[in-house]
Amino acid sequence: MRVALFITCVNDTLFPGTGKAAVELLRRLGVEVDFPLAQTCCGQMHLNTGYRDEAVRLADRFTATFAGYDAVVAPSGSCAAMVREQYPHLGIENIPKVYDLSEFLVDVLGVTDVGAYFPHKVTYHPTCHSLRGLKVGDKPFRLLENVRGLELVPLPGAEECCGFGGTFAVKNRDVSAAMCADKIGNVMKTGAEVLCAADNSCLLHIGGTLKRQKSGVRVLHLAEILASTEENAG
Repeated sequence: MRVALFITCVNDTLFPGTGKAAVELLRRLGVEVDFPLAQTCCGQMHLNTGYRDEAVRLADRFTATFAGYDAVVAPSGSCAAMVREQYPHLGIENIPKVYDLSEFLVDVLGVTDVGAYFPHKVTYHPTCHSLRGLKVGDKPFRLLENVRGLELVPLPGAEECCGFGGTFAVKNRDVSAAMCADKIGNVMKTGAEVLCAADNSCLLHIGGTLKRQKSGVRVLHLAEILASTEENAG
């Protein structure tokens, strides 16, 4: 297979370690991964704020950049959902096959045990786009359950939005903060050391509040946990 990594804006700018972890993980599983340097934004933010023409131009660039690949893997349910759900509505043709990381691992590679080791108590937040858009279901849980040393604890109210929602958090900051406070309360009930999710945008939102509250709970992308081994587990 010809596989490419779509890093996404948030990861490329703020969380490059997530992209590196995804590549390290895939290579460990025998997958050769390309990183097309021409990639830019998928256009989600533009479309969500009414800039349809700009979103179409970015979508056209995306399809041209990733043309010819058998699979495009994104460590972001949000951006993967943008391509799969919204590009057809924009009239985009020849859309590459884009997968959330957990989808690619479970559905394409057929693995749930990736040889990871992470000796911590973890709870998982299913982000809205991965849960409702991509409908990844229990795939992230199946992957986490097979990580050696990891204790996975259920998150109360897991399917409730964290309140980020991109520009929603800016335009409706009071509502967003209240939703995040509810999410934080549920995280604290678990006693987990680490909150895991498949979208760093949501982890940025939740993690900021956790840090301000000096909770002691850290946030970590699914890719970084799955890439951990006995040699590099943090």
